[in-house]
Amino acid sequence: MNASTATSVTLVTGATGLVGNNVVRQLLQLGHRVRVLVRSARDCLPLDGLTIDRYEGNVLDKASVVRACQGVNNVIHAAAYVQIGGRNLEVHRAINVQGTVHVTQAARDVGARMVHVSTCDALGIGTAEHPATESTPLLALLRVPYVITKREAELVVRQEVARGLQAVIVNPGFMLGPWDWKPSSGRMLIEVAAGRGLFAPRGTVSLCDVRDVAAATITALHQGTIGQRYALAGVSMSYLEAWRLFAEVTGARRPICNAGSFTLRASGWAGDLWAMVSGTEPAVNSRAIALANVPKYYSSQLANAELNYSCRDTRETIHDAWTWFQSHKYLPASRRNQSA
Repeated sequence: MNASTATSVTLVTGATGLVGNNVVRQLLQLGHRVRVLVRSARDCLPLDGLTIDRYEGNVLDKASVVRACQGVNNVIHAAAYVQIGGRNLEVHRAINVQGTVHVTQAARDVGARMVHVSTCDALGIGTAEHPATESTPLLALLRVPYVITKREAELVVRQEVARGLQAVIVNPGFMLGPWDWKPSSGRMLIEVAAGRGLFAPRGTVSLCDVRDVAAATITALHQGTIGQRYALAGVSMSYLEAWRLFAEVTGARRPICNAGSFTLRASGWAGDLWAMVSGTEPAVNSRAIALANVPKYYSSQLANAELNYSCRDTRETIHDAWTWFQSHKYLPASRRNQSA
């Protein structure tokens, strides 16, 4: 730890989420002073026991964002609303876009350097032979509010960079790892581990370790090129390959095959119908299935070169995520005691 690290203050939004929580813990290990913006100043489980400054508020409340940014040197903006489907565009837009407006403006006003956490889904589309890079042209994409608003949020960041904000953007792939309190992407691993993954969706996934993403995000604070975006992707594999690896590591029943086209369409329609009737969109819906079919092939060469980004072994990532879920009792008792 050097003197500048000890005296600098880094604000993290979304500190209770998968990326944010790992970022907070790594910053503390590096000797940074960490401030978080949370809905309640009271202790909450993801932050329990951590020596951090808690500021009450959220990214929708501009005044609370401004207060939290006073006196900070760095901002890592990881807060986001994530629902993969076709509903709640206005909720996504309020949190992901307007929230980013508030954070970027406040960071610019205090002269803080910022990293905005986006997603690989906001990048262009590549192939196995020609993976997408940060400069791959964007194509019209499915009307998935999460993806739409993450692209819009990146535009907000670029506009503020043009006004003087010192910011970079990171675009993570599908992340697994410890400290997934919600859980978020780890829900897929839990479902397979529980024996509910006999028929995998079609499509591909770019699987990476959240700890590697967090490390590169922190490095981007000091080494990233202002205005640049960095793909923090992982190993591209089919969902069937990923689920079979999940099953192998967790000792669950091995997925049989991909679900058939008719089964997928019927499941998507059923999810859409349920959303119309109940007002709550399930994880399986037509747009989530369609997004899964979008090719997930990305190159992280720029991040490798400029942020020292690298992906650890995929089996290690899955093993550590599974072990963390077991130790925190996210699984039935019959599964917690099984060795990974």
